[in-house]
Amino acid sequence: MQTLTEAIITAGWRERILSESQLARLLGGSAQRRYNLVNRALHRGELIRLRRGRYRLATAMAGTAPHPFVVAQALRAGSYVSLESALSFHGLIPEAVPSTLSVVPGRRRDEMTVQDLGTFLFWPLALNPGYFLEGVERVVLDGQAALVAGPLRALLDRCCLFRSDWPGLADLLHSLRIDPDGLAALRADDLDALRPVYRHRRLRTLIDAMQRELTS
Repeated sequence: MQTLTEAIITAGWRERILSESQLARLLGGSAQRRYNLVNRALHRGELIRLRRGRYRLATAMAGTAPHPFVVAQALRAGSYVSLESALSFHGLIPEAVPSTLSVVPGRRRDEMTVQDLGTFLFWPLALNPGYFLEGVERVVLDGQAALVAGPLRALLDRCCLFRSDWPGLADLLHSLRIDPDGLAALRADDLDALRPVYRHRRLRTLIDAMQRELTS
């Protein structure tokens, strides 16, 4: 009988994150048979459960570790990567970020640690309905899609999370160690589309101040 690991590799899904429904289509048969195959693969260390209903072959079987942004999307549907993780991805800050930081709809903060894949933090923000994905980009990483905040959205999300006032460009460059060349990614005109995103007046005031300084 073909093992689950063999079935995943044969299907060309070695590097994919898989849902219960995908495993059901792949394996066929009864729910009990699928349950037994999944448990056997987990017990052997060939399969990793990212969370309930989301699985991936272990790195030793897949040949490569998944991109953490793709893992974050699988852990919390509807979230997008932002804050320092997105700033690092876009090259604005020099340091690698040890945890993957995402913004999530709703009010529930989450922290998840996945074996061999790291820690994932999900933060709710005070955002207006209908603007959750404004300034967020769809990127393809290792053949799978993830949602990642653009540089300005990631920076404003950070200010929203920490309830910051606008520190001024000089202090911003110093506190986050933003590369001055990275300021080219911060376009004042793009702030207009982000002004209605945030619920609190503080962020609108911050955006006005930031726009004035970027255009001066």
